Amino acid sequence: MTIKTHNYQATHFVISAPDIRHLPEDTGIEVAFAGRSNAGKSSALNALTQQKSLARTSKTPGRTQLINLFEVTEGCRVVDLPGYGYAEVPEAMKRKWQAALGEYLQKRDCLRGLVVLMDIRHPLKDLDMQMIEWAVAMQVPVLALLTKADKLASGARKKQLMAVRDALTDLSETGDIQVEYFSALKKIGIDKLRLKLDTWFSESDAE
Repeated sequence: MTIKTHNYQATHFVISAPDIRHLPEDTGIEVAFAGRSNAGKSSALNALTQQKSLARTSKTPGRTQLINLFEVTEGCRVVDLPGYGYAEVPEAMKRKWQAALGEYLQKRDCLRGLVVLMDIRHPLKDLDMQMIEWAVAMQVPVLALLTKADKLASGARKKQLMAVRDALTDLSETGDIQVEYFSALKKIGIDKLRLKLDTWFSESDAE
């Protein structure tokens, strides 16, 4: 397979949808970004695309209430899924988000990869593990990004990376899981994120 390099700066917003019935046709390739509401999903998307406000960042976690879809190039899209695991929203609203999230993951055929973002200081919470276990069960490859890596010194950062890789060893035997650390602020790990997305997006050319 030839890996084509994509211009992520050209990424543009397409639609915000409350559920998959409001998304565009289920064709091409989509890579979804998922994570707890304070994991830094929006910051990661903005860093990836070198656009300051492509994905809205907020001091109040939990603002991503819809499925937000962005097009990198024709047939290649990134999807910002509703954040999960944040307590300070009404229970009914939380259930609605989780339903939209679960439905997307189970029924969207063009999903080719899942980027799971976790704060490097608090990785592998129950919902993070459920997300990764689900992806492995559905044979969707995972890139686990340990965000806010700039908050730790270099030695602590590497130690945490190895601890997470070790914790996912059993799952990695049956699934495709890559773990890297990432900082939107210091631009750490963006090259690895781009390469992984390029690899997933190039799969359409190989089919």
